[in-house]
Amino acid sequence: MDVQVQAQCIPARFPCLKLHSPSSWTRSFSYMKLHSSALKARMSIRSRLEENFTVLDGLKHLCQPPSHKVWLLDQFGVLHDGQKPYDGAIETLKLIADTNVKLIIISNSSRRAESTYKRLASLGFDTSLFFGVITSGELTHEYLQRRHDPWFAELGQRCLHITWKERGSISLEGLDLEVVENPESADFVLAHGTEALRMENGDIKSASLDEIEAILSVCARRNLPLVVANPDHVTVEARDLKVMPGTLGLKYENLGGHVQYMGKPYPVIYQAAAEITGTNFKDMIVVGDSLFHDIQGGAKNQMNSVFIAGGIHADELSIDHIGQMPNLDKLESLFENKDIYPSYVVPSFIW
Repeated sequence: MDVQVQAQCIPARFPCLKLHSPSSWTRSFSYMKLHSSALKARMSIRSRLEENFTVLDGLKHLCQPPSHKVWLLDQFGVLHDGQKPYDGAIETLKLIADTNVKLIIISNSSRRAESTYKRLASLGFDTSLFFGVITSGELTHEYLQRRHDPWFAELGQRCLHITWKERGSISLEGLDLEVVENPESADFVLAHGTEALRMENGDIKSASLDEIEAILSVCARRNLPLVVANPDHVTVEARDLKVMPGTLGLKYENLGGHVQYMGKPYPVIYQAAAEITGTNFKDMIVVGDSLFHDIQGGAKNQMNSVFIAGGIHADELSIDHIGQMPNLDKLESLFENKDIYPSYVVPSFIW
């Protein structure tokens, strides 16, 4: 399927990705030198060189001049909480775009890119500022549809589908899959959500996490592969955390099953971003609130990263409102416990 947006053709490699016209696993913790002593004096920052991260009071310090050609932005916990944009996020996005960098949304969302555009627009974001949107759900759809990857070519067509109900089920239209309810009949398992199972007649049946885990136990005994369309473990929903499909992936691995994750922190989503922008990883910077997915994804792929302290780790950092500067000792403890370090830390997505 070829898609055109503003008369620009989508590259054949990623026919489902939405673009706008322009408007190994080795950890790297090198400390980024500030551009000049004068700039350093202007910046309201606190640094701990020994911990290899720098705390900034806003993103402007990475834009004067721009330190990277491409910004890879998470959405949930960074730009918005699923219901409303964070204070200052809309304005900050415009200010970063004014520096002529390419802004790409890379999101561990089970949904396709078009739904992300619609959500961001409904929340007041100017979607023309984005060079593109890549979701883990979009990549999952592409790989299942095209079967160009040898691993996906071997999957078979009979699918046990774990999806959403209250959050809205995920369509399998165009994938030529046969949905089955019995694990004994399935070729593989596809996890778009954590709330329900798709029935053979197309109905969506609610299922608890315990019920889903029992089904996964049967699937693991049969050595069925599990495709996880959203590797996140939890996500921010207002100020609460919602269990995501990545949690099912962890459970399945513990059961001895094989899991194919289709988003951050795995290379597939960054390779897609590099291809559509024509940019090397060294010219990209990752911005996100998840240490495991966003920050580790940057480190694994040799990219600098910005950690948003007020996202999913806010409680661990004793942050009780958006924009609150994190405590350095708590940051150090969190990073040491997770053994993951960002290049920079900001309180929220602010200029």
